[in-house]
Amino acid sequence: MVKDIILTPEGRVKLEQELHELETVKRPEIGERIKVAREFGDISENSEYDDAKTEQAWMESRIAEIIQILSTATVVEAPKRSNKVSVGSVVTVRMGDESERTFTIVGAAEADISSGRISNESPVGAALLGAKKNDVVNVDTPKGTQLEFTILKISK
Repeated sequence: MVKDIILTPEGRVKLEQELHELETVKRPEIGERIKVAREFGDISENSEYDDAKTEQAWMESRIAEIIQILSTATVVEAPKRSNKVSVGSVVTVRMGDESERTFTIVGAAEADISSGRISNESPVGAALLGAKKNDVVNVDTPKGTQLEFTILKISK
């Protein structure tokens, strides 16, 4: 079963930019590296050639993945005025230890926890969906612990 891919408008733009960079800058660079490495002679013992071919394979795979995501993804915008958490919402929560964190709920294809962008499919993201300001949400983590979040603010 194919999973629906959800993107925010910002996520779509970011993927389009990455695709453009890979196709117009990286692809020619790697092609040139392969050409130069071939000129070194025997390619069977040429690490420069092997490295460039490996990078080319990864890049072509990533290009195909981005094209697939962009062609099938549903782009969703957070409602302009909503009191419920949805994909695209920016949510500020107080965690059980009294620290505050701000998350943006995004589709899995654009999740990046280091930037506070969590997937709607992650345990925390899924638990926050549909919650309102002042709701207390409990999340069971994959490690078996439970986290408690109090929703302080929801914005776009």
